[in-house]
Amino acid sequence: MRDDLKIVWDVPPTPPGLVGRVERFMGPGTSPAEWAVGGAGLVVCGFLLVAGTAGSADWRGWSGLQCTVVVLVGLDLVGGVLTNATHAAKRWYHRPGPGRRRARLLFVTAHLGHLLAVGLIVLSGDWRWTLTHAGLLLAGAVVVEFTPLHLKRPVAMGVLMAAVLVDLFWLDAPAALGWFAPLFFLKLLVCHLVPEAPLERGRRPDA
Repeated sequence: MRDDLKIVWDVPPTPPGLVGRVERFMGPGTSPAEWAVGGAGLVVCGFLLVAGTAGSADWRGWSGLQCTVVVLVGLDLVGGVLTNATHAAKRWYHRPGPGRRRARLLFVTAHLGHLLAVGLIVLSGDWRWTLTHAGLLLAGAVVVEFTPLHLKRPVAMGVLMAAVLVDLFWLDAPAALGWFAPLFFLKLLVCHLVPEAPLERGRRPDA
C-alpha cells in the first residue's frame, strides 16, 4: 500500500438538514475525486445506455410511460453502481453497529420496486420475469450477506453471473433490456453487499 493511502473506518461528521441526509445516503466523506468519477461515469454510461436503448426497435414500440420507466431505472442503476462502489459508501454501509445487516438487506429489498416497475409496466405484466428476478435477488442477497467475510467477493460474483445467465437464457425479455440484469445485480450484490477497506489520503486512520 502506498504511504499516503490509509485505511480509515471512522465515519466523518455530517451537517444537519438536507445536505447531511444526502451525505448519509451517498456515504459521508465522499472525496472530490469520487464525486468526479461518479459524475463522469453517470454522464458517459447514462448517455450510452439511453442512446443504445432508444435506438432499438423495442423502444419504438413502448409508450411514453414505459420509456420513462426504462430511463429512470437505468440511470438509477448506473448511478447506484458508481456510488455503492466508493470507499465512502463501503465505510458507511458496512460500519459496525446493531442493525447494520438488516439495513443492508432492507436496502436490497427496496429494489423490488424496480422489478415491479419493469415487469408490470415495461413488460406489460410479465409476472414470470418479475418473480424470477425477485427470487434471484432475495436469495442471492441472503447468500452474500451470510457468507464469511473472506469469501463474500467471489460468492457475490458467482451469484451475479448465475442471475445474469438465468436472465439471458430462461427469461423472455426484449433485447433493449439486456443491460438490466447485469447492472441490477452488480449494484446490489457486489457493490452494496461486499465490504472493502476504505482507503483515503490525508486523514488519520482509526486508533
